Amino acid sequence: MEDSVDRHLARWRGRAPFDERVEAVVTRMQFLVKHLAHTKEAALKEVGMQDFEFETLHRLVARDGSATPSELAADLLLSPAGMTGRLDTLERAGLVRRVRSTEDRRRVDVELTSKGHDLWMDAMTIRGEVEADLVNTLPPADQALLDGLLKRLLVKTETGH
Repeated sequence: MEDSVDRHLARWRGRAPFDERVEAVVTRMQFLVKHLAHTKEAALKEVGMQDFEFETLHRLVARDGSATPSELAADLLLSPAGMTGRLDTLERAGLVRRVRSTEDRRRVDVELTSKGHDLWMDAMTIRGEVEADLVNTLPPADQALLDGLLKRLLVKTETGH
């Protein structure tokens, strides 16, 4: 069974100084990452959400539905001003609310609303179905093998070993 990477390799065979196996593995990973990015975009479009909205809600869910603006800005690598603008947009849409702390009135927490959680869940469900369809192309033993191999590559990039 031939795929687009096989055709890519054939076009470049003898023209570029690369190891074909390395090129095949890396190019297939890149194509799969692009595919997954497109599925995320499609899922967000289907529920009427933009990526910045999803990413902010995603971080809030990961923090049990509540975080300070500073925590979110750090998670999302945003400036405080950028985070404020993003939260203004999400609050107007009813996806988050800002709540003053009862212990420290200087502290403001950002909370996920039920509408925000439901919208995030809708997007995650669509993405999950598409991702499962892709991974389930492989039998469970192959999924475990692929997971282990990818983990080894990721550990190498994360640790340098």
